[in-house]
Amino acid sequence: MQVDFRNDRLVKLYQSGKSRMYQKNIIKKFFMRIQQLEAAKDIYDLWKTPSLNFERMKGHENRYSIRVQDKWRLEMEIEWENSKQNTGTVHIIELSSHYRS
Repeated sequence: MQVDFRNDRLVKLYQSGKSRMYQKNIIKKFFMRIQQLEAAKDIYDLWKTPSLNFERMKGHENRYSIRVQDKWRLEMEIEWENSKQNTGTVHIIELSSHYRS
């Protein structure tokens, strides 16, 4: 699947590999998850990988998330390319703590 970013902070992280906002282990997992998204042929590749915990986010029609590590998740929107809604472009929105206060 195609991946792009709709978050300038995450574009900088992706380009530089560095961030003061996130610990090194979160950055490493962030890159692993981006690679998994890019390697996925369709949405089923994400669903069949239990460690991703791929799910639709409540309260959003087209927002999904995958687990990065522990409480961290990568939030995304998917622009579907077909009526089956099984392949498309993944737009990365946020890298967030699942348990925000």
